[in-house]
Amino acid sequence: MTMIDIIEKKKKGKELTSEEIGFFIDGVTNRLIPDYQISALLMAIVLKGMSDDEMTTLTLAMANSGETNDLSFIDGIAVDKHSSGGVGDKCTPIVLPLVATFGVESVKLSGRGLGITGGTIDKFESIEGFSTSIAIEDFPSKIRDCGMVISGQTPDLAPADKVLYALRDVTATVDSIPLIASSIMSKKIAGGAKAIILDVKCGSGAFMKTKEDAMKLAQAMMSIGKLAKRDVRCIVSDMDQPLGNNCGNVLEMQEVHFTLSGSGPEDLVCISSIIAAHMVDMAGKANGMSFEELVNECKNRLNNGMALEKYKDLILSQGGCISSTGGPVYVDVPFEVFSISAPCDGYISRVDASLIGKACVTVGSGRLTKEDKIDYGAGVVLRKKIGDRVSRGDTLCSIYVGRSIEADDEKVDTAASYALDAYEICDIPVEKGPIIISTLV
Repeated sequence: MTMIDIIEKKKKGKELTSEEIGFFIDGVTNRLIPDYQISALLMAIVLKGMSDDEMTTLTLAMANSGETNDLSFIDGIAVDKHSSGGVGDKCTPIVLPLVATFGVESVKLSGRGLGITGGTIDKFESIEGFSTSIAIEDFPSKIRDCGMVISGQTPDLAPADKVLYALRDVTATVDSIPLIASSIMSKKIAGGAKAIILDVKCGSGAFMKTKEDAMKLAQAMMSIGKLAKRDVRCIVSDMDQPLGNNCGNVLEMQEVHFTLSGSGPEDLVCISSIIAAHMVDMAGKANGMSFEELVNECKNRLNNGMALEKYKDLILSQGGCISSTGGPVYVDVPFEVFSISAPCDGYISRVDASLIGKACVTVGSGRLTKEDKIDYGAGVVLRKKIGDRVSRGDTLCSIYVGRSIEADDEKVDTAASYALDAYEICDIPVEKGPIIISTLV
């Protein structure tokens, strides 16, 4: 068996065997295959695709290329969630404490943000003292503390995926459903969960721009999950406009606190409650409630303070600071430096999430390279969203930087230009679309 034979076989559109895929991943992990041959096979996969069996074999090989988490210490079924990422997506800090109120214990391994989509780890690190570097051996004690743990991904988790991902990024082989699906699912399976709820974002602020592509990715991951004997559900959700109103690290965590205190925006409350309900149901903790009843109960627990108390427990468990008033202490304070006004009367018909994301990154809330430092207080707050009526001069959104950071006028002007271009206003009323586009169970 040689890499040339494997590349040639896939180039002709033939299905690779489990032995051939295993040979490939072993060579990738141990750096026995040169980058040019790895890249050649990746391009052949982009052009010729993979069957469900091939995708699953590739996924499991990558998952087993390094350490895998043993979550047997969790009481019941270990359930994980994954989002494909989007602007203003802050569901994880809401969902984890929410499901904990039902007795669902969870270990969440997350990453940092790169580009226009923020990272869950960055958001938690905007809380003073909060540690996201939790050793695997400390997971059980954290679960005993509060029923949940959030940590950065260990370098030993699915190491083959890291090699492949780095090469895909520089060889125009990112946009392949089999490669995307196997990358995501390998990390979820290596993470140790037996049940997984996936949130595939769809729209201008997501990697999948169209419903058709989002559904293909969702179906591919569902197929992998089934063949890998995991309980997998998937929702496809809207990311044509940002989720919630606040975009940026401290700003988003402030909105998380608002939501857990019963005053969150409708779209964020809706999707967080639905994801949480799936997790509770998959963990076998529904206690006879129908799915609709579970969703309503999740909303109740956002309103009655139960989830908020669990959130505080999580913060304290991982070294975060709580103020005397009961809220998190943040590493910086967002300071409004510019507001964008409506140029005319009408109805908001579009808020382009990708442009709002670019505005956030421009003022420092995100990274363009992994080495970039972020301004935790920077971001954008939306005052108007799709369907809202506006009058000329009304504030559409506001630009923020951290109070400890001196605002760069040129960057603020550029961000303001992105934010203004994100909005479209029309003369006739506009209906808000559903936040959940499709559900696959």
